[in-house]
Amino acid sequence: MTGASAGTARSARLADLTHRDADWSGLRVVVAGLGVSGFAAADSLLEHGARVRVVDAVAPEPGSDSMLAQRAQVLDVLGAQLLLGDGAPEALPGPAEEIDLVVTSPGWPPHQPLLAAAAEAGIPIWGDVELAWRMRPSQGGAPWLLVTGTNGKTTTVQMLTAMLQAAGLRAASGGNVGTPVIELVQDPQPFDAIAVELSSFQLHWTHSLRPLAAACLNIAPDHIDWHGSLAAYSADKGKVFSGAEAACVYNVEDPATRRLVEEADVVEGCRAIGFTLGTPQPSMLGVVEEVLADRAFVEDRQQSAAELATLADVQGEAPTLAPHLVANALAAAALARACGVPPIAVREGLRAWQPEPHRIAHVASCDGVQWVDDSKATNPHAARASLLAHEHVVWVAGGLLKGADVEELVAAAAPRLRAAVLLGRDREQIARALARHAPEVPVIDVATTDTEAMDLVVRHAGALARPGDVVLLAPAAASMDMFDNYGARGDAFAAAVDRYVQEG
Repeated sequence: MTGASAGTARSARLADLTHRDADWSGLRVVVAGLGVSGFAAADSLLEHGARVRVVDAVAPEPGSDSMLAQRAQVLDVLGAQLLLGDGAPEALPGPAEEIDLVVTSPGWPPHQPLLAAAAEAGIPIWGDVELAWRMRPSQGGAPWLLVTGTNGKTTTVQMLTAMLQAAGLRAASGGNVGTPVIELVQDPQPFDAIAVELSSFQLHWTHSLRPLAAACLNIAPDHIDWHGSLAAYSADKGKVFSGAEAACVYNVEDPATRRLVEEADVVEGCRAIGFTLGTPQPSMLGVVEEVLADRAFVEDRQQSAAELATLADVQGEAPTLAPHLVANALAAAALARACGVPPIAVREGLRAWQPEPHRIAHVASCDGVQWVDDSKATNPHAARASLLAHEHVVWVAGGLLKGADVEELVAAAAPRLRAAVLLGRDREQIARALARHAPEVPVIDVATTDTEAMDLVVRHAGALARPGDVVLLAPAAASMDMFDNYGARGDAFAAAVDRYVQEG
């Protein structure tokens, strides 16, 4: 079969794969990556009769009982061909005409050699979310509510799920964080709604999603090294709105999100719904005094509004209320309301919601100083929101900036900074920005990367803080230069603060 005829046959076969009951048997699939999403994809494909080859640069050590080894063993038993180890992902695992589809894990960029070779050969590439969408039931599948944005995705999805459940719906969340969405769509007990958190990586590899409603919370430079440009990153974020049926939710304070809605190809009758920290106009949700108000999903949008919750419902037991949490709550409420959730369930969902660790988490109070862990602030946009939530801050920052610019962040935060303590590989870039925009702010450079680094950081921060200040870990950078992940970084900070407080 020639390359052209193989491509035609391949396209015709894949076009029919729109639900789990389609004929997946014998489909020749390469799964790129043996992480959480790659394993879930391979497992599902094997269950439906596909012929699967799994490729990953990492191979488990002989005799290892690691999670990677366990995944490999399960897939081997199920009949997958495993191609693991150095060099495995450097090329297609066989002739292009013998591969019908590549399913990639979200972290693999388009320029990765295997994916680039697949694209060159005309082999379709799906992400794990695209595969999940195509493995929904043929009838009665749960509607999807999508959330993306540079920051706030996980919090918004969790708030949304709590609202859906408060309305009595069987709802779950998955996607970028937590359960792979392909596991949710194949749950034996169907869901009434699924809240899906989507990263720009995952959206890049989607092609046919048709959500009930979708939200883009914000757009700021991030992952430029993966996408190649801010324009490409924004375009992938905008794919969240493609095919939306009921509502496209955008951030009134971030015009880029409105532009993405305006450019989206949606179902006729789909509405643009804004959320704002100010007073909402018709077809918006916003804040009136201390009330979250809905002027989008009420009968008379011109003259009336529905009270959804109060700021106190969002704040819960937290010592302060960050404005971006209010924005997240409004976005979640808009998606919930698009799904028919009544106002009382929005309120009850917010009251039930609990923030994840390392997201503006209160660590300790000592001598009038608050210690706060926002290790999840892994880019400048997230750090900016965290810094501007406090009046006087000793800022703990640094790590891997991933090509991001910190100039605007530092300029905005400068009036609030008492001091800065910097660590991590790209700390010098932050130091230079501080020298330009906040030359009077004391800066401590912690060069060590050993296990005592965070203790040193905390001692410096404690010495610089005054009563009424907040010592805030909001790194504006990824953690992998020194820690396994942002959670490990936050744990190290909290442990160091505990030791510091105990020492008195």
